[in-house]
Amino acid sequence: MSKITIFNHPLIHHKLTIIRDEKTNTKDFRQTINEIATLMAFEATRDLPVKAVKTTSPIAVATTYTLDCEVVIVPILRAGIGMVDGIQSLIPTAKVGHIGLYRNEETLEPQLYYAKFPPTIKNAVVFLVDPMLATGGSAVAAIDILKKQGAKKIIYMGIVGVDQGINNLSSKHPDVDIYLAAKDEKLNDKGYIVPGLGDCGDRIFGTK
Repeated sequence: MSKITIFNHPLIHHKLTIIRDEKTNTKDFRQTINEIATLMAFEATRDLPVKAVKTTSPIAVATTYTLDCEVVIVPILRAGIGMVDGIQSLIPTAKVGHIGLYRNEETLEPQLYYAKFPPTIKNAVVFLVDPMLATGGSAVAAIDILKKQGAKKIIYMGIVGVDQGINNLSSKHPDVDIYLAAKDEKLNDKGYIVPGLGDCGDRIFGTK
């Protein structure tokens, strides 16, 4: 089954307070989303493979370590874009793919409208990022797409989620680890996470 990590860290709690606040402006909201993503990525990358290399310091030759894998970040458009810079600040060599999904208003199922990935995705560690894990439908669909592209190691990173989305994702893709900054109470009758952040995409890009 999926490893599910809900962060319990003072800095993340502090920054969650900022993004939950309805009075937080677009600049501060976007910046804080990225800061949370950076803090989460530090832990989510703990098990990335490394290889030993010899490095000559000013004093002596040392055995040091470098990453032994490609890293690809794949945001689910559009809100997932808000987490990319925060992760790339730790892994500047990471490549970025994109998945665009919208909800069919008749079937309520996610529909793909855009997908583009680096050619290295088959052998990379892929971080699928989306701030909100609500029903989990978009995350499940995105992982289906990534696996069809040949991705083998996928990690999901979000900001807030609820049991419905967590359980849906972990049951459909038990090989995908899940990292969340917070687990919230429930979904309301409109499908919004409670207490949540509101519409994360609108708040990141200032479109509402």
